[in-house]
Amino acid sequence: MAARTKTSAKPRPAYRCTECGNQVPKWVGRCPECNAWGTVEEYGAVPIRTTAAGPVSSPAKPIAQVDGQVATARSTGVPELDRVLGGGLVPGAVVLLAGEPGVGKSTLLLDVAAKAASDRHRTLYVTGEESAGQVRLRADRINALSDHLYLAAEQDLGAVLGHIEAVAPSLLILDSVQTIASAELDGAPGGPAQVREVAGALIRASKERGMATLLVGHVTKDGQIAGPRLLEHLVDVVLSFEGDRHARLRLIRGVKNRYGATDEVGCFELHDEGIVGLADPSGLFLTRRDKPVPGTCLTVTLEGKRPLVAEVQALMVDSQIPSPRRTTSGLESPRIAMILAVVERHGGVKLGKQDIYTATVGGVKLTEPSADLAIALAVASSSSDTPLPSNLVAIGEVGLAGEVRRVTGVQRRLAEAHRLGFTHALVPPDPGKVPPGMKVVEVSDIGEALRAIPGRRPRSKPRQDAAPQGVPAGRAPGRGRAAEPVPAYADELMAGWEPLDSDELA
Repeated sequence: MAARTKTSAKPRPAYRCTECGNQVPKWVGRCPECNAWGTVEEYGAVPIRTTAAGPVSSPAKPIAQVDGQVATARSTGVPELDRVLGGGLVPGAVVLLAGEPGVGKSTLLLDVAAKAASDRHRTLYVTGEESAGQVRLRADRINALSDHLYLAAEQDLGAVLGHIEAVAPSLLILDSVQTIASAELDGAPGGPAQVREVAGALIRASKERGMATLLVGHVTKDGQIAGPRLLEHLVDVVLSFEGDRHARLRLIRGVKNRYGATDEVGCFELHDEGIVGLADPSGLFLTRRDKPVPGTCLTVTLEGKRPLVAEVQALMVDSQIPSPRRTTSGLESPRIAMILAVVERHGGVKLGKQDIYTATVGGVKLTEPSADLAIALAVASSSSDTPLPSNLVAIGEVGLAGEVRRVTGVQRRLAEAHRLGFTHALVPPDPGKVPPGMKVVEVSDIGEALRAIPGRRPRSKPRQDAAPQGVPAGRAPGRGRAAEPVPAYADELMAGWEPLDSDELA
């Protein structure tokens, strides 16, 4: 019997996504990993190879014997950033900070670089977008000067690694990763291959030296981090820097964090002298007035684990066009449309021929449903031209059937409102433990909540004997629609409340 000869399989071409680096055996129009269209390209044949066992860098040991002190977080000198990072920067950690142009990324990181520099811990700040003189001018403006802060303007990866060898920093800040390129690869800076190579080289250097690294990343038009998706998988922490350039408030959210939770939010205020952390940012979202005005209501929102008191406003005017306007600022338009429908259907507030404008104060964006009740009360207050009490907060989600649902963290929200001086609250049923000295009224539907507006007059009930034959009592003839709810006086729901004083909130 003739011996069988072994033939090697012919290597076939392979395909790879230029966004996330995912490999697929054949060409497809849409990457199955990141769902990007037109990013799968052929890059060559897959060689058949076998890797033999080699020497190890350090022997494996039981996890209980591994020294955890080397991974202890070190403070950046900015408490709000430490809050989001989970206590500070861990040696060897690589952090990616992304945000829109002009939001304040470079200003914040330059301040972090100066505060983190010390005798034992040097900081290296590498800029690829500006010259060293421009960065020095910003450092003079925000008072971010230190003898242990080193500055370099480079756009070559080899030069950056050379600076790391010369300075031996404990913290490296690179602004930004899309501006650095490697001479070993073809392509312009910011391309998928260049970004992968730069990030990979810096991550290896960080892990080998125990050096913390902060990378600045660009974003696309839709707010996503620019570059391959693989970059977010390689780094340890991904932070998103948010904020309207026309407002003072800036927020840092954790998108990914291997060393802590991702539900923390850092608040900052941007001004001419730089950027400052806000330990108590609720004052930016409130308007101080001598007396209450119609169309405003206060609520407590949760940004991560942090409760923030915010103000929502509503304005209603007679419409001059057949299709009334519905304009929002800082609120979600679909959510506002749903709340307006519930207020008109289950609250008895006529909104059909009114232009309605809703907005938030201070540039904050409210996306969670806990602000539904406050929005509904602000709309009803503007409709009746009756102001709400200035020391009242409203918390709750409004359903399509008019019910007021519970939201998470009601006790934490009430504690924050009580700390700021608010004495009355409208909440869903079963709010839990109430802060001492705070009057809390439970409302189960939008009708009960609207009765809390002082001065709101009740509509007369339809007479039971006035219904035509064949039409049930309590229903309007012709359409089979339920009659409008009959609001009661505010005293019926708010009985026992002390007289409201606008100075109590001071």
